[in-house]
Amino acid sequence: MGNALAAAVVAVVALPAIAQAQSPAPGVYIGAEGGLNWLLNFNANTNVAAAPVVGVTPGTGWAAGGVIGYDFVGPRVELEGVYRWNPTNVGVPGTAINNQIGQLGIMANLLYDFMPASVITPYIGAGAGIGFVDGSSSLSSTVFAYQGIIGLGWLVDTNFRVNLDGRYYGTSNPSINGQQWTNNNFSVMLGLQFKFGSAPQLPSGFHGDPSRPTFMVFFDWDRSNLSQQALATIAQAADAYKTKGSARITATGHTDTSGPEAYNMALSLRRANAVKDALVRNGVPAQAISVIGMGEKGLLAPTADGVREPQNRRVEILVR
Repeated sequence: MGNALAAAVVAVVALPAIAQAQSPAPGVYIGAEGGLNWLLNFNANTNVAAAPVVGVTPGTGWAAGGVIGYDFVGPRVELEGVYRWNPTNVGVPGTAINNQIGQLGIMANLLYDFMPASVITPYIGAGAGIGFVDGSSSLSSTVFAYQGIIGLGWLVDTNFRVNLDGRYYGTSNPSINGQQWTNNNFSVMLGLQFKFGSAPQLPSGFHGDPSRPTFMVFFDWDRSNLSQQALATIAQAADAYKTKGSARITATGHTDTSGPEAYNMALSLRRANAVKDALVRNGVPAQAISVIGMGEKGLLAPTADGVREPQNRRVEILVR
């Protein structure tokens, strides 16, 4: 488990340092999470005459669970269930502390993303709920549970998000068959979340002066494929070319500012060439079409570097 978590941490840290951004939308999300758990040393009242108080040194354990929530874009609320398990150095048969301690927390969390439009966003959170604690085989002690969270989220795209966070998780003192102890935990958790829905599509279509009609076709992030809406717009541009008789078409590709500049230049050309190919299929002679790649230049919506802005991911088709 430790090696797997370490590899996952390295993978997140090594993500493109392209702290790009996007246009997020509110929505429901679900997720799974897991990691390492450290239960702090404690003294336990065992209710056993021979050893009424024992010092317990838990070993490194694990935590795993799931979450369902709603993202308001900035604030998030969620219902979470996480099971934690730790081995201990104390085995007292017939008591609640018998070589292991397991605990289940059902938490209502409130979290806040500081940069919800950024691909890499720091966040904090707090939660409260019910904990169920055992020391052997059954979750027989019900306690009040609370936690604090600090972490980083990676918004892979509009639907997928990866979280890496550190947590303090505590409960009121568990009591099982007269045995009591303090319960304080630190966890490192890696999570994957899926948000339902997607960002709204921008309307493609005609823009500008009718004597020099310009049509705009928009693209998903890091994509050059044409949607049905884009194909309909390209058909309109082809019709405009045909009505003018003798004309030229310029297809100028653009990207947003996320990603390396050289990559974006190539991406803008791929987008422009995809539009050219579609124009040819609609009856426009290839020799009448000029293709230009602008990369990150000529932003329709000015942004800082590293921002995923849908309005900037486009091809402008000028018929003149």
